[in-house]
Amino acid sequence: VQLQASGGGLVQPGGSLRLSCAASGSIFSINGMGWYRQAPGKQRELVATITSGGSTIYADSVKGRFTISRDNAKNTVYLQLNSLKPEDTAVYYCNAEISRAYGSRWFNYWGQGTQVTVSS
Repeated sequence: VQLQASGGGLVQPGGSLRLSCAASGSIFSINGMGWYRQAPGKQRELVATITSGGSTIYADSVKGRFTISRDNAKNTVYLQLNSLKPEDTAVYYCNAEISRAYGSRWFNYWGQGTQVTVSS
């Protein structure tokens, strides 16, 4: 199983980006999916999560600016980042809880990370 993240880049304050993360490989089912970020010198922190049914949770710092969504048919999770601020600069990692076969355990998988830099 692999998670491939894309969509990061350099953007000016107030700008927007859309991150994507596609899961591939031997997948039976995906439960929760989410995005985390890690800025230099800081710990990795939760940005947003979404359940298979579409329920979402956001960090207070991104509420009203970021939107998480998923396409279950494509095994893909998205993060729309609007009104970006310099403090949003970080490496963004996607995460998914995946079962590889009926009745098997769930495991957490991580994408490779995509850099988001907000700067004028």
